[in-house]
Amino acid sequence: MRNKEIVKNTLLLDENGNLKQKGFAKSLILDYKKDMIKAKKSRIKEWDYYLVYNKEIALCFTIDDNTYMGLTSVSVIDFKNKKEKTTSLIKFFTGGKTNLPESSKEGDAEVKNKKISIAFFNDGKTRNIKVTMPKFYKDMKFSCDLTLTEEPNESLVIVTPFEKDKHFYYNQKIIGMVAEGIFTIGDREFQFDKQDTRALLDWGRGVWTYKNTWYWGALCTNVDGHEVGFNIGYGFGDTTHASENAIFYDGVMHKLDDVVFNIPKNAKGKDDFLSDWTFTSSDGRFEMDFKPIIDRAADTNVLILRSNQHQVFGLFTGYFILDDGTKVEIKNEIGFAEKVFNKW
Repeated sequence: MRNKEIVKNTLLLDENGNLKQKGFAKSLILDYKKDMIKAKKSRIKEWDYYLVYNKEIALCFTIDDNTYMGLTSVSVIDFKNKKEKTTSLIKFFTGGKTNLPESSKEGDAEVKNKKISIAFFNDGKTRNIKVTMPKFYKDMKFSCDLTLTEEPNESLVIVTPFEKDKHFYYNQKIIGMVAEGIFTIGDREFQFDKQDTRALLDWGRGVWTYKNTWYWGALCTNVDGHEVGFNIGYGFGDTTHASENAIFYDGVMHKLDDVVFNIPKNAKGKDDFLSDWTFTSSDGRFEMDFKPIIDRAADTNVLILRSNQHQVFGLFTGYFILDDGTKVEIKNEIGFAEKVFNKW
């Protein structure tokens, strides 16, 4: 059945390292145990990614351990001036020693070395992001102390198998937390106010195949006093059990079927990421226009590894329809949509 909801708590994996259940859930209902993975340890991929933003600026933070390499990353995106800076640090042969938590519900993720101190603290009630990077841009230091609260009651959890045995993706998208705090770049200080600053978490654990392309988009904001957000995406694994598409309205998730990213092409037939996009849905419940502001692009190509990323921030205008038929319109609200190709 398409969009099969998982409602029973079990272990994520069986004794053979395959998924016990497949589909979607509204919370992190399945128990991930890393020592139950039966695939090659070098194929394990784990990450925590946070996005914190308002209408003027966005911060992105990543702690990632792909076993053969780990990555920590900080991005600052300036919507007004259409500028962005990303500084990423790679360490090879981490072997899973970053020790990312086996649950998103609580637990800390932390990396410390001479180039960065980055920590995601989570006591089960409040999330705290603390970062110090002495040379974020030239000789300018980046630091932040951010607090994330008011986590919505429901989130999108997907349990996706791959066609290959013992390969899977267990993912949670928490859309629409309230954020506040301070960050500095050099001698400039910036303030995030909880009235207009929202955050999301992309929590991923799994065993991936070598070559993938994925599409992902999200938005979280307040519209007319209502907390509004969405998560859309596709492109990898066996999605016959559930799509990655959902609407969030005042903390409640409304599940969608398929959503397609219509990325325009240039004269050479290649993706034109900075021209206007559209998004269409198979059930007519999600229809959006998207006007790009800035493309956070990066193409890393090292030997047999490659990651070609285009995370495009811009303005969404359109509508979506809730489970009860209510039509919710949004106009010029900032979110992002991305296309990422990986050999990893």
